[in-house]
Amino acid sequence: MQTNVLEYLERGALATCPDAIAAELGDSTCAFRDLAAQAMRCAAALCEKVTVTGRPVAVYLRRHWQVMAADLGIVYCGNCYSNLDASSPPRRTQAILKNLQPEAIITSADLRPQLVELGVPVERLLTLEEIASGTANSERASGEIARRRRAALDTDPVCIINTSGSTGVPKSVVMNHRNVIDFIDWTLETFPFACGDVFGSLSPFHFDIYTLELFVALAKGATLSIIPEDLAAFPAKLMDHLARRRVSFIFWVPSIMVHVANLGLLDKFDVSNLKRVFFAGEVFPTRQFNLWRKRLPQTQFVNLYGPIEITVDCTCYIVDREFADDEPLPIGVPCRNTEILILNDCNQPAGAGEVGELCVRGSSLAMGYWNDPERTAAAFVQNPLNTSYPERVYRTGDLAFRNERGEIMFAGRKDYQIKHMGYRIELGEIEAAVGSIHDISAGCVLYNADSKEITLFYTSASSLTPGQIRKRMAGALPAYMLPKVFHRLDAMPLNPNGKIDRHHLNQRLVRRADRPLS
Repeated sequence: MQTNVLEYLERGALATCPDAIAAELGDSTCAFRDLAAQAMRCAAALCEKVTVTGRPVAVYLRRHWQVMAADLGIVYCGNCYSNLDASSPPRRTQAILKNLQPEAIITSADLRPQLVELGVPVERLLTLEEIASGTANSERASGEIARRRRAALDTDPVCIINTSGSTGVPKSVVMNHRNVIDFIDWTLETFPFACGDVFGSLSPFHFDIYTLELFVALAKGATLSIIPEDLAAFPAKLMDHLARRRVSFIFWVPSIMVHVANLGLLDKFDVSNLKRVFFAGEVFPTRQFNLWRKRLPQTQFVNLYGPIEITVDCTCYIVDREFADDEPLPIGVPCRNTEILILNDCNQPAGAGEVGELCVRGSSLAMGYWNDPERTAAAFVQNPLNTSYPERVYRTGDLAFRNERGEIMFAGRKDYQIKHMGYRIELGEIEAAVGSIHDISAGCVLYNADSKEITLFYTSASSLTPGQIRKRMAGALPAYMLPKVFHRLDAMPLNPNGKIDRHHLNQRLVRRADRPLS
């Protein structure tokens, strides 16, 4: 029985195709043999610096296979990795680090000053350059790595993914080896990935899609074709990358795929090498999906669903029939070793066609939120259908129902948490940033799901422009969380309880007074 994610590398690519390309970025490549060697050098350096195990080590690097090597090195030294966004606003990075309290941070010489400026003690920083020129005793380091490996359990944490939090402080979701193995094994059993496959890796490495890309590639000897960050905003360049690199698999959020379809790019680039297309993170409008499927009839399309707390995804729908342009796609059926409970307001199973909250149980459930036992206890709760023994379920806050085929259909959010551009976002975190702007007296953030726009309603005595508001918020939030549509009100509408009347404001979303920013 597999107990450590490192076995995907050791029994997979390193044993069967060590000289195959593990990752490519531009004209540079890295073989699996070299990736493993870099990981071991990283582990050796960390063993000298970090004397404990089971603790987070942060990675603050740009998108590169060096992140992959760092992550594996951290696991080899018995700790868990947490990849950070090096382009994130400083205050957000600072909030994440304050919560994580990492034992060390792996970075590069050019990014090191940014962390020092945030107040990170220099003794906790370890640069790639220091790792490459390390003078660690190799025999002693190998012995220590082996000792830590023998002591590791499959319930030890392997990675921490930081996501949006309603209080303005991002939440840090902890996954252990068993969580990841449970999901990756299902993926490998369900889909025939192989050495020679090329993954068009677009998602940030601090996002959960990377978990699937990394460990499936390590297990099968597939290549991560890392798409440069500066191409992400240019659909034509993305499609050109897929064509030139002969990409056979992508796992993207639908928003970029919608742009590709709307621009007619499927007819301008030969991407016929695509054997398999996964998408998740938000609803894929069926009209644009149908354009992809019509253009690539030989390609397998798979709709996945799952919050970060479920270790990537928990339901799957392999598209097996035609859908009308106005017919929503199912999110499918549970992944192996996972059960989906759809509960009504009485915490009882919803009837056929009845909408209820989607809850999940199974081995892929994350451990909880790092350093936040109260929030963990609120989200990971006792299964209300089982009173005989302790059993956790995760309440997603998503609404769903089963159709006449028994397939699960997504029906929206129970609260104000949204999925936007593939990211899970708490509108409360955006409102917290709005609240820090002195010239704004009240603010309410809503999401227009039809146009996929984050909208800010606000009251202010000053005549602030949308650009000024966005500029002030940019210090606390990444670009994908900034509002796009702005409505200035004379007074915020209130309901009888004295709270902001969000229902009233929602009615105004379709009657926008201001044009969105270009």
